[in-house]
Amino acid sequence: MGAVRTPLSTKLEPFGTTIFSEMTRLALAHGAINLAQGFPDFDGPPEIIEAAVEALRGGDNQYARSQGHPRLVRALSKRYEDLYGLHFDAMTEIGVFSGCTEAIASAMLGMLNPGDEVILFEPYYDSYPVCVTMAGAKARFCTLRAPDFAFEPAAFEALITPRTRLVLLNTPHNPTGKVFTRDELLAFGEICARHDLLVIADEVYEHLTYDEHVHVPLASIPGLKDRTLTLSSAGKTFSLTGWKIGWSAGPAPMVAAAQAAHQFVTFATATPLQVGVAAALERLDPDFYVRLRAEYTERRRTLVDTLRDTGFRVRAPQGTYFVLCEFGDLFTGDDRAFTRHLVEHIGIAAIPPSVFYGDSDDGRRLVRFAFCKRPETLAEAARRLEKLRPAGGGAAS
Repeated sequence: MGAVRTPLSTKLEPFGTTIFSEMTRLALAHGAINLAQGFPDFDGPPEIIEAAVEALRGGDNQYARSQGHPRLVRALSKRYEDLYGLHFDAMTEIGVFSGCTEAIASAMLGMLNPGDEVILFEPYYDSYPVCVTMAGAKARFCTLRAPDFAFEPAAFEALITPRTRLVLLNTPHNPTGKVFTRDELLAFGEICARHDLLVIADEVYEHLTYDEHVHVPLASIPGLKDRTLTLSSAGKTFSLTGWKIGWSAGPAPMVAAAQAAHQFVTFATATPLQVGVAAALERLDPDFYVRLRAEYTERRRTLVDTLRDTGFRVRAPQGTYFVLCEFGDLFTGDDRAFTRHLVEHIGIAAIPPSVFYGDSDDGRRLVRFAFCKRPETLAEAARRLEKLRPAGGGAAS
């Protein structure tokens, strides 16, 4: 009998295994503290979990409405009105997905045609270019440059061609921790409107901003609301990443386009978990978000101080729960070699950011750490990182 042909699609073959699975596997194999993958090592608010338990026991165990459980989409519509003054019709301008990652995939599958071009800002979340490719489109990359990762309007506009259909912008931004300013978004919005571009706004870290930095929803920018599909999720805000409850909000035709794909990808997201998230949005005290920001501000301080004391060159993130820093004073290899060294010899798992770039090699001297961990976890990470300090000031190889 002859050999069986490879089953893997040629579209997916170049991307391999996601770096998050790779680094988590290495962390488990070496008993390392996982500061690579962005999941908390603690549970979310007990009242949310109890609401999901009540839903399980109360009979909410069958398919929900494909576009989202009515209770959840109504709660989301009220949330956008209360927080940002943005009105979205609950039944036509809100959609629910199995996490924001599925929302991104469904939006691109629903809105892109073969041969379209999509502009991504690099470094990017690694699913972005994969979703573009699965939709038969082509990604083009606008590089955000260290140290401040500022938006450069001329560089962005230079990438636009007659084939450009869509732009994806993430703010607060993973992995840099940048929070785009209103002035930057005004310039971005003016260009998108002038070229009639659709926009996906990935805003999953909307509640995690620090110091004077404030999240500005793209849909609140003049000229963007009618062309922007805003995505967010419960995972980051409520420390329930395993629930995979994400959502979209935007013009009915854009929501419908994403829904057109979603109905055939998952059809409906877990019903009792949707009810649990709806209960959270309905019941949680507004002070919850104040406490959330305060707790993460302290975690950020702990990790940033640890990294600086160790010898990394660090810029404190403005948002998200990641720190992106330079390791050149500690190690002479690239980011891939450094993160393997960290896992095998230091007992810390981190992310090599070169996987988040399509055109640039800017990530080869950077490393990303997550601080969405218990204080005890961060304290043990600090203890282990002491071993990284080079004796006599020389960098390891």
